[in-house]
Amino acid sequence: MRVRAGLTATGAGELLGVNQARVSMIETGRTPVSADRLRSMARAYACSDQDLVDALAAMTGRRTRGWWDGYRDHLPIGLIDLAELEHHAAALRVALVIHIPALLQTTDYARALFKEAVPALRQYEIEHRVSHRIKRQEILHRESPPRYTAVIHECALQMGFGGPATMRAQLRHLLDMSESGHVTLRVIPFGKGSFPGTGQSVDYLTGPVPQLDTVQLDTHHGCEFLDAEAQLGKYGLVLDRMEENALEPTESRDLIRNIAKTM
Repeated sequence: MRVRAGLTATGAGELLGVNQARVSMIETGRTPVSADRLRSMARAYACSDQDLVDALAAMTGRRTRGWWDGYRDHLPIGLIDLAELEHHAAALRVALVIHIPALLQTTDYARALFKEAVPALRQYEIEHRVSHRIKRQEILHRESPPRYTAVIHECALQMGFGGPATMRAQLRHLLDMSESGHVTLRVIPFGKGSFPGTGQSVDYLTGPVPQLDTVQLDTHHGCEFLDAEAQLGKYGLVLDRMEENALEPTESRDLIRNIAKTM
């Protein structure tokens, strides 16, 4: 809102009666902000989007620690932020080509992936990452879980991470999760040919209002988060196109069962 209003942090501070450091600390989440202060900021920034202001106001108050904070000394900050975003998301859409989606992985499958990291992770680092990943999955098992839609390529089902036994268990777990009312799993078969976003994993996290949506991409340098309107539109379209190339959920389950029989 401040940037769209054409204000620097210093200029905003002058309007609000605080210094630039206070504005920066609020914006980076290092200090809590009250709902009244947030609404004052919105007025100073001439923001007329009441739905956005209300959604932000609902997020204000004294910051409480989430379970992810216990991993801050052990994992990259991007993974901590991703867990918090997932926890608060109203819905999630993901697409992967090589790997099974993180929130649908078994413990053994996740551990097999982390053992392939370059540079190699120490055993305790692997276990921290595995436990963090499994803890993230709790959002799909809570009383009011978010809607979760995953599009994966058949390649991910055939890769064989961890060996046949691990993959069989992983495929059975996919089938079990796909039967959940809030989980939709669709597979792009080899015969579909090309599709957009080839090779890149995409996580689209839906916020309480569209302006708070976030896209997360896996890069060689870690998690990258995007929230510009054009970027959200682009990756929303990529996911739409990938779903168009995927089998229906029932057909996807049939394909997974057939692959599991060959493992």
